[in-house]
Amino acid sequence: MGGRFYPEHPFVGVGAVVVYGDRVLLIRRGREPYKGYWAVPGGVQEVGESLEDAVLRELREEVGVDGVVEGVVWVDEIIERDRGGRVKYHYVIVDLLVKPLSTVLRPSSEVLEAGWFTIDEALGLNTVGTVRRMLESFKRCGLSKALPYVKALVRGG
Repeated sequence: MGGRFYPEHPFVGVGAVVVYGDRVLLIRRGREPYKGYWAVPGGVQEVGESLEDAVLRELREEVGVDGVVEGVVWVDEIIERDRGGRVKYHYVIVDLLVKPLSTVLRPSSEVLEAGWFTIDEALGLNTVGTVRRMLESFKRCGLSKALPYVKALVRGG
């Protein structure tokens, strides 16, 4: 079928895990999938775009924040099937730790709300399942050192 609904292949999603002091940035999604749920800012990587460029673009577009990528903190996936068993969504999600260059939030029209939350406050929100698993891990283990991120090797062009 093509597209993000009923895809022919998984899509790579990126998430910005933006930490300021003891708080993490969350947005309430204004679009499907998971409209109305809380998540980290993020979206789908575009062809030819590095993970770093994709996550910083999404962060800027969704909440008007610039940042510096410090590493990979979480990898997860969402596979959702419809009642007939067909795959409705399939995303492989790479969450990157981002140090914010500012903490003033300017949510875009695709974001219902945005805010800074402690891990405990965030766990009290209606979050996307992948974000909940990540937050629960952070609560148990702390926001440990991120895996190093190595810039994409781009050839040709």
